[in-house]
Amino acid sequence: MSHSETQAVRTEVVGKAGLIILNNPPVNALGLKLREGIVDALSELNGDANVEAIVIYGEGKAISAGADITEFGKTPKLPTLPEVVNAIETSEKPVATVLHGVALGGGLEVCLASHARVALKGTLLGLPEVTLGLLPGAGGTQRLTRLVDLETAIDLITSGRKVDAAKALEIGLVDQIGQGAPRDVALKAANDIIEGDLKTRVTGELTAEIDVDVLAAAQEKYDRKRPKLIAPIKAVEAASHAAKPIQEGAKLERELFLELMESPDRQGLIHAFSAERATRQFPEAGAQPRACDTAGVIGGGTMGVGIATAMLLAGITVTILETSTERADNAKAAIEKNLASAVKRGKLSEKARDERLASLSASADLTDLSDVDVVVEAVFEDLAVKTEIFQKLDKICKPGAVLGTNTSYLDVNDIAAATSRPESVVGLHFFSPAHIMRLLEVVVADKTTDDVVATALAMAARMKKVAVRSGVCDGFIGNRILAHYRKVADYLLLDGNSFEQVDKALEDFGFAMGPFAVGDLAGLDIGWATRKRKAPTRPAEERYVTIADHICENGWFGRKTGRGYYLYGDSKSREPNPDVVEIVEQVRASEGIEPRAVSDEEIVSRYMTAMISEASRVVEEGIALRPIDVDAVFLFGYGFPRHLGGPLNYADRVGAAQLVAQIETYAKEDPHYWQVPSLLQKLADSNGSFADLN
Repeated sequence: MSHSETQAVRTEVVGKAGLIILNNPPVNALGLKLREGIVDALSELNGDANVEAIVIYGEGKAISAGADITEFGKTPKLPTLPEVVNAIETSEKPVATVLHGVALGGGLEVCLASHARVALKGTLLGLPEVTLGLLPGAGGTQRLTRLVDLETAIDLITSGRKVDAAKALEIGLVDQIGQGAPRDVALKAANDIIEGDLKTRVTGELTAEIDVDVLAAAQEKYDRKRPKLIAPIKAVEAASHAAKPIQEGAKLERELFLELMESPDRQGLIHAFSAERATRQFPEAGAQPRACDTAGVIGGGTMGVGIATAMLLAGITVTILETSTERADNAKAAIEKNLASAVKRGKLSEKARDERLASLSASADLTDLSDVDVVVEAVFEDLAVKTEIFQKLDKICKPGAVLGTNTSYLDVNDIAAATSRPESVVGLHFFSPAHIMRLLEVVVADKTTDDVVATALAMAARMKKVAVRSGVCDGFIGNRILAHYRKVADYLLLDGNSFEQVDKALEDFGFAMGPFAVGDLAGLDIGWATRKRKAPTRPAEERYVTIADHICENGWFGRKTGRGYYLYGDSKSREPNPDVVEIVEQVRASEGIEPRAVSDEEIVSRYMTAMISEASRVVEEGIALRPIDVDAVFLFGYGFPRHLGGPLNYADRVGAAQLVAQIETYAKEDPHYWQVPSLLQKLADSNGSFADLN
């Protein structure tokens, strides 16, 4: 037995088997050390006369999760991944790989180039590059299409979805399922190759069957998709070259890959990817969190049930509280239904569900929360109701318990002031459905202590939420910005555009749903309640659009009542509500407005400029720590198009000077609404960007 050591890659010779061991924790990312190490190890083992078969396997959690994210955006150093992959495929001696944990992106491309693949049970395989606006650039589209049928290959490359080892075997992506530790499986694979029990073949020498109909259908699908994301279209184009000789196909694939490296989509997707990590950097992140193993959730409505479900899934013991035993039991039943659906979706095993259910109780007695670590109040938006609950919690809860309020707009300082321990009160603004939506706004009040903020952060991490720190203001980050730019949609409607045209223009731009369809989904009564609450302080010079109020006065609150702006019958499609069209016409007539519709492009421009204006003020006032925090709120809570990276990332694409010019143009017709934020003006004057402030 002989060893040679380099830090990231080791070799070992056992009899006639040569092993290449990847050791770059935690997930064997394919950084420079690993790439160099693989090439050197292949050369060394090919030169060893004793070795008859070479097998690559990984230490730690995985064979390889792909590219090293610290190298993103930098010029790659040699050897590049295509060179590594080529060295594996052209090795004189047969090379197999043992896949365990995950084999993703470049990690899977390494495996595709080897001459045989043995996967351990449960391994996940995939090419997720498209989620970062790229395509597999080291022969992935060429070799995958040679191993599996074209339709399957295109699906995996354009969706970025993962398949497990059993599915990979079924589709021909791996040759065998192995059992045992990766090293033992590697030694067995080497012996099987030597004995002729494991067949090897050069992937690049196989012929790919290119079915022109499958190709055309895929091209049409991505051309039709709104908005056109460029990566899946280019990925289909790359796969179409797989019938050519491997060197030629791989060269064309690499050209498409490098083209995507320069695309704005990729920049937006990478920014979205980074946003999730950036938001974890709270000023209070260094504080020692308090315990959060047991929790009480007050309110058994949709929100309370969702929060309780999210906590249970994170292994927190939960008591759900309602005003009567019957209502508490109904809330518990709704949580059970959520867990059953998680089992159905494969997110939870039946055993785990039973364990979670055992740690759930329902009660109508507030004193049952006397010993919990954390309380989250999720009753409806009414300051009087919330302060009364907090006065009671103050007397009941143990010292040190964290008291959270799931408010969307209200002043957390006012709620904290109802207790004798304002330092333990924090805003925890979940988004509905709370067990599915990833955003959690952590609202830090004037007296909230660092350890309470750190507890909220730790709890969010347990629940796999993206926690964004917010200061106190009406609506915090997301709803404050929403309340501002939502008015633009109403102005566009009043001035002559139809609500379905506004929705469609914004959906074509990339939003999953336009603002009027979103209002119907969320419930128009929510916005109505907010407008009534704010009416006494509304400035006299503000343009106020009454259309939505008239809709609500009819009891039409959107989907839950079967009608809002649209009619919701049995079908999935939405039909404009003719009664609303009539209301719009009546309001225009009563205000003497001559309808003037604007282009889709101007709809998008006004909507986005308004969103960016208020987002800019939120950063300027310190409500959000950084522009990237605003982006995270909109990406993870408001369905902002991921490839655009968030409102302030998008603002940098447009440019501060251009945005200022747009605001000044729109201000000619409504100087109260359209005002240039001083931060935006400063960036325009200094030729700066929001990215500089991250």
